[in-house]
Amino acid sequence: MRDVGVIIAAGGSGRRMGGTLPKQFLRLGQETILERTIAVFERVPDVCEIVIVTPRQYLDRVVRLVRKANVSRQCTIVAGGRERQHSVWNGLRAFYTSPSIVLVHDAVRPFVRPATIRAVISAVRTHGAAVVGVPVGDTVKLAGTKGFYARTLPRERVWAVQTPQGFRLELLVRAHERARQDRFLGTDEGSLVERLGHRVRIVTGETDNVKITTRRDLKLAKLRVDCRV
Repeated sequence: MRDVGVIIAAGGSGRRMGGTLPKQFLRLGQETILERTIAVFERVPDVCEIVIVTPRQYLDRVVRLVRKANVSRQCTIVAGGRERQHSVWNGLRAFYTSPSIVLVHDAVRPFVRPATIRAVISAVRTHGAAVVGVPVGDTVKLAGTKGFYARTLPRERVWAVQTPQGFRLELLVRAHERARQDRFLGTDEGSLVERLGHRVRIVTGETDNVKITTRRDLKLAKLRVDCRV
């Protein structure tokens, strides 16, 4: 059933790694990080459409990249906003079709597995909202004041959230509309849906579904790709 739309959120103009280009345009082997991310979603049969949100000054670059990659799904490229939340809102309004389910994914998480994506889709079909996460292995402290921590959080109940995050389209639109009305800026899409009182299912992900944000992340990603070759 091809009824899933994907929003791939690409970083803003200020999120570079020592060079002149945003991280999603850096190369891993023969492809850019963004190309590798798109390719994973192309391998999931449920996906009918992909919307790529990118800083306005890179719209033409992404158009060329998508043409080069021969993306087979309906693909729309739109300009992002000042914050990620604004960019996702722009993506929601750009769908050519009207998908039943929307997945939101970071452009710089190229190692997400198709099986993880399918698991999120399945959870959304049942529960309406789902995010990928991994249990936190370290002991976690809640910060207090004056350099002391307030308390220790129960480790077995703390998860590190990744993407994709998936939702019924109408639910995510309603969550964004409420956030805009209240001038609320959340840290992720799940936090917006929580405000509506809707429970969000956690899907167990993989520790290697990393977000490439530092030079060390990029170095390890390149090693991983080289080892596969």
